[in-house]
Amino acid sequence: MRRLPKTDANLNNDRVQGAKVIKRVAPYLWPNGERWIHRRVIASLSVLFLAKLIAVGTPLLYQQAVDSLGVDGPLGVLGLGAVGLTVAYGLARLMNVGFQQLRDVIFTRVGQRALRQLALETFEHIHRLSMRYHITRKTGGLSRIIERGVKGVDFLLRFLLFSMGPLLLELIMISAVLFFIFDVWYLAVVVGTIAAYVVFTFRVTEWRVKIRKKMNEQDTDANQKAIDSLLNFETVKYFGAEKWESSRYDRAMELYAEAAVKTNYSLAFLNFGQSFLITSGLVAVMVMAAMGVQDGSLSVGEFVMVNAYMIQITMPLNFLGTVYREIRQALIDMGDMFELLDQPAEVVDSPDAKPLKVEKGHIELRQVSFAYEAERPILHDVSLDVAGGHTVAIVGSSGSGKSTIGRLLFRFYDVTGGALLIDGQDVRDVTQESLHAQIGVVPQDTVLFNDTIRYNIAYGRPSAGFDEIVAAAKSAKIHDFILSLPQGYETTVGERGLKLSGGEKQRVGIARTLLKNPPILLLDEATSALDARSDSV
Repeated sequence: MRRLPKTDANLNNDRVQGAKVIKRVAPYLWPNGERWIHRRVIASLSVLFLAKLIAVGTPLLYQQAVDSLGVDGPLGVLGLGAVGLTVAYGLARLMNVGFQQLRDVIFTRVGQRALRQLALETFEHIHRLSMRYHITRKTGGLSRIIERGVKGVDFLLRFLLFSMGPLLLELIMISAVLFFIFDVWYLAVVVGTIAAYVVFTFRVTEWRVKIRKKMNEQDTDANQKAIDSLLNFETVKYFGAEKWESSRYDRAMELYAEAAVKTNYSLAFLNFGQSFLITSGLVAVMVMAAMGVQDGSLSVGEFVMVNAYMIQITMPLNFLGTVYREIRQALIDMGDMFELLDQPAEVVDSPDAKPLKVEKGHIELRQVSFAYEAERPILHDVSLDVAGGHTVAIVGSSGSGKSTIGRLLFRFYDVTGGALLIDGQDVRDVTQESLHAQIGVVPQDTVLFNDTIRYNIAYGRPSAGFDEIVAAAKSAKIHDFILSLPQGYETTVGERGLKLSGGEKQRVGIARTLLKNPPILLLDEATSALDARSDSV
């Protein structure tokens, strides 16, 4: 397959390669060792082939039924008369539809499994990406890439396998019937019509892609502005910026609407052009058949059969236009999603990484240097020694690197110079999973999941029982507050915990970390939202 040019969802300057994308999808359709999937795919294709055979043979029954209606009309296949042939024709149409539905029933489990596997793989990969990647990407735009990519895979798995291939097979079979039953001129008109249709569809679609690129860019921009505004609802209210936010969103939607109008105009042109070509081919073949009936070389039934075949060709060709456009778009969207999957993780375990063993909890920063950006260093040649069992406070002005030290300890980033050790073990030489398990963090800005208070506290240790959750809440001095709520521990905290005050969120965060009960505890201004009395408790 040829290389597809950069379009709407493609985020870099490289071209999307259709063959490469399809090659990435193939393992989900035919995974190694999954024989039950292989059997389902083969069964689906077999049923599909039967459906196409019946579809091509149905107009022959129609033709014989029409011819048998004459006064001296011949008996059809198996000696059936007009009524029998009509019933057979109806049964054939019903079987065609039935086999197509059976094909979907057989294949649907394969398709859903592929989607689930791909979605999980993408979700896990995003969590493996570094903090640097996440703070530089727009969450709304990222979610759209994932959403479009997964939908693209669903479409490609279903329609590339069950539409493009079967369509080509059906066209070949119908062309053979026209050639052998009629003559080469019928075949020439059909082939010419199909060729003109395909060329027109592909070229106009490529032109439309440029327009759709603009539309999708505006769609992503409008979605991002909406998400940003809603996530910062409280800030918007503080500054009375509702009209400003509405204006920004409306402007983005205005640009989207302009692009969408152009997209619809171009779609109308494409649809009319396709109809013109199909109708021209249909009329040409029907005129030839009508002339054959007039000179006696064709029967009325054969005239009707030609019409049935042309309509049978017209329907999938109209479908081809839609399928091509959707496959074209799906390949673009999938290319971006696979590009996301190919994004390397900045912080990875070394090949010989071992689990972290914490015995004393001795933490040492040995001439550590770090910079988020090369031109703006944060830490330079910092050394710090914290003996096990001790509590050490790091004090400094805003931006001096206090939170950065915690992030380096948790290994959100790797140091650019020096080393950070726990009980003599360089954090770069241990597995991230074991490192994260040994450290508890209560951040300055506690973010909660849009779930219950019980769920958010239990997040520290999901296997904990309810009594342990209550004990952690009591230690964090929030148990009484929770009981005062109508739904107690089952109270939903809202998006990012906005239903709770800043201090209440911090106490839930403290309870969550206490429940985890790690040997190393990192408090990043964990009581900044508490009043002085509560802070000292």
